[in-house]
Amino acid sequence: MVVSAGEQESAQAQQALAKLCQAYWYPLYVFVRRQGQGPEDAQDLVQGFFARLIEKNYVADAQREKGRFRSFLLLALKRYMAKEWEAANRQKRGGGKEIISIDEQTTEMRYKSEPADEMTPEKAFERQWALTLLQQVLDRLSVEFNTAGKAKLFEELKVFLNGEKGGSYAEVGAKLRMSESAIKVNVHRLRLRYRELLRLEIANTVDSPESIKDEIGNLFAALS
Repeated sequence: MVVSAGEQESAQAQQALAKLCQAYWYPLYVFVRRQGQGPEDAQDLVQGFFARLIEKNYVADAQREKGRFRSFLLLALKRYMAKEWEAANRQKRGGGKEIISIDEQTTEMRYKSEPADEMTPEKAFERQWALTLLQQVLDRLSVEFNTAGKAKLFEELKVFLNGEKGGSYAEVGAKLRMSESAIKVNVHRLRLRYRELLRLEIANTVDSPESIKDEIGNLFAALS
């Protein structure tokens, strides 16, 4: 995905870049807020950063430097904050261009609703990256089940993925008019597909298949 995003001339590149920006918007916003910036400045800063990222095609540099895209992106943001934010701040939202459509009020309410902790800005970014990634996987699963006409099945079974409190296999089976053994089979398949999609999402932003296992470890470490 990162390689595609760095190839500016194609429609595929624009789609890949848009997806990356959407995925990393809120983790970067959390990082900037933890640095002490207020809500409005944080929103302006992240928008300005993405504007510069696109204008200068910094994503192409990620291909050459390799490694994890999120690490590259955070380092690029730090450089932007250190060298370019003061000048860029004279023109709001990246020089008048809104790179990502956001609901500013909802973004800040989401930030304030999170539990207070003593995490560093870097750790907060890592944690939000992990939560965002897991949500993307759930969203993809939801789309797959909806497309197959199994939306209700997914809503009942997803509690067995994310640790929410739910009923037993037998109770869920009774709701869906399915046997307990059928529920077990469907949960097993759901978990396998969840792991597969998780690996695919991670593979989009690392430089080799060998890095996927390490990145999964990093993901769960960020959530611990």
